[in-house]
Amino acid sequence: MAQSRLIDGAAAALTLRQQIAVAAAELKRRHGIVPTLAAVLVGDDPASAVYVRSKGKASREAGLGSIEHRLQASTGEAELLALIARLNGDDGTDGILVQLPLPRQIDPQRVIAAIDPAKDVDGFHPVNVGRLWSGGSALVPCTPWGALLLLRATLGDLAGAEAVVIGRSNIVGKPMAALLLKENCTVTLAHSKTRNLPEMARRADILVAAIGKPEFVRGAWIKPGATVIDIGINRITGADGKSRLVGDVAFAEAQGIAGAITPVPGGIGPMTIACLLRNTLIAACRRRGIDELLR
Repeated sequence: MAQSRLIDGAAAALTLRQQIAVAAAELKRRHGIVPTLAAVLVGDDPASAVYVRSKGKASREAGLGSIEHRLQASTGEAELLALIARLNGDDGTDGILVQLPLPRQIDPQRVIAAIDPAKDVDGFHPVNVGRLWSGGSALVPCTPWGALLLLRATLGDLAGAEAVVIGRSNIVGKPMAALLLKENCTVTLAHSKTRNLPEMARRADILVAAIGKPEFVRGAWIKPGATVIDIGINRITGADGKSRLVGDVAFAEAQGIAGAITPVPGGIGPMTIACLLRNTLIAACRRRGIDELLR
């Protein structure tokens, strides 16, 4: 049985980051502007701390500015909102990212709504969500945008393809469906409560798994030759007692059935950070009425 083509997200992300670095250097040369990302971390969650550090490192490597604001886990909502207000008003800050999850005393929806939509590089603000769904110009959530870039690179024109997105989160599933609709796909947005989910998934030319359950999508759910985008990142412990990362798709079962598939790790993950840098660069240009240097 032929092996599925592996979609190399790490290589695609490296190329995108190199393009961003060139564009950022040009923006600095022409206008003296260094696009700057401000990341806010509340509490001491180890995974969040690692993620924020990696975003800062990637920003600096691409020639972007990086600022980190670390707040205690006991920080109140009013204090966080006051920090966001200061960043909104700071002309030297182009992108604002508040790392989720937040401590339980803070309402994440209030925090997201407080960020200036022009600096909302996560693409979560209701204004950007509305613009995305209505076909307007928006800062798009990084993970689904990265997935779309990989789909374009793999398939070219997506028009007419039947796409099934499994997962309805505001962060991935819903914006992924909106992006595929803009590409003229026929889109079904499914979830864990969908009836006859395996049969629905088997119709998909493009199958996106973003449900957050390890190896939830089985090989028998996949249409032969379909392109599978696995957005899940789940840590499990094997029979040997060692932990490893797996996606939402049973990868070994999907191999040889899917025409192309993203691995975990090395698929969507690297694209998420690259697209965050892209959004920061775009935000810096749009805020100042500068023609975008990166399309």
